[in-house]
Amino acid sequence: MAILPRTQQFPAPFPAPLRLPYLRYIGPNWYATVMGTAIVASAGVALPVHVPGLRAACTVVWMLATVLLATVLTARAGHWIAHRDQARSHLLDPAVAPFYGCLSMALLAVGGSSMVVGRDVIGHRAALALDAVLYSAGTVTGLACAVAIPYLMVVRHRVEPGSASPVWLLPVVAPMVSAALGPLLVPELPAGQWREALLLACYAMFGLSLLATLVMLPLIFARLVHRGPLPLALTPTLFLVLGPLGQSTTAVNQLADVAPGAIGAPYVSGLGVFAVLYGVPVMGFALLWLALAAALVVRAVRNGMTFGMTWWGFTFPVGTCVTGAAGLARHTGLTAYTWLAVALYALLVTAWAVAGLRTLRGLFSGVLLAAPPVPVPVTARTT
Repeated sequence: MAILPRTQQFPAPFPAPLRLPYLRYIGPNWYATVMGTAIVASAGVALPVHVPGLRAACTVVWMLATVLLATVLTARAGHWIAHRDQARSHLLDPAVAPFYGCLSMALLAVGGSSMVVGRDVIGHRAALALDAVLYSAGTVTGLACAVAIPYLMVVRHRVEPGSASPVWLLPVVAPMVSAALGPLLVPELPAGQWREALLLACYAMFGLSLLATLVMLPLIFARLVHRGPLPLALTPTLFLVLGPLGQSTTAVNQLADVAPGAIGAPYVSGLGVFAVLYGVPVMGFALLWLALAAALVVRAVRNGMTFGMTWWGFTFPVGTCVTGAAGLARHTGLTAYTWLAVALYALLVTAWAVAGLRTLRGLFSGVLLAAPPVPVPVTARTT
């Protein structure tokens, strides 16, 4: 009897068709495509102006975001099944692990857009059920990442001094997204303890995310000042700083809207005042950072920055500033905030279209499915 070759005697853990080589480098950063698409729909219907046809367009974008979420979830599941070694290495890589916060925000973003846009297609009851499931899963995942990723950074990752990155914000900003989208579910709960509990839970998540952000922002700015601009490929991640700023402004305004039906009278007026007193200065700082980040991006483009998945950082953070400005327009009545929201939304749609088209091109060419290039360490400033 013929003896089979050794490779045939002991088959690989997965048959060749199931090894899915094109999924090996599908990292958690791909959830940013879902976030960036869903926020286009949510921010569009949040605008304090009426634009003919905009809601219908946002409905189509919501459908796309829902399909994207299912697609990326499936791809990531295949990645973990077929390439567990690579998936584990991502968790141990301080440059990749923070992107696990994007999973939470993708779930939350699609769930929230289902309540404000998707209900036009699937009805209120189905939209509520979908949002309840995605919000619960996204919130639990976000809170877990907010603890687990910093824990890995402390005990497993080897982070060089002065190497702080805006990507570090991703795990800790996820609870802020829960705080901003929780108000959509508050009126759906029974009056009394249930509504108040969710309202205050959202404020608690607002606080933990805000304080964690305040710890990290000085590290990020100090890295820029002491070591110069980020590498070209990472320059778009500077826009990630806008995420907690715009999302926190959105959260306090959304929470103030639902407070009258959830908490006692002594606190309702105070929460409304807090929404303005907090939101106005934070939105001012967001505009300052937007100008700084845009200037550094222009510099990077002039120096040869090419497309990468980091370009999706231009979408979701800007979208949170749209919803934050819209909330301030609603509570202050200032036309200036209305036009700010419109201008930021135009920027968001442009960034989304560019990132989306370049991503499709990269997928069809196979560039985005190949192994990422090894980054060249930066030890000094460049001109």
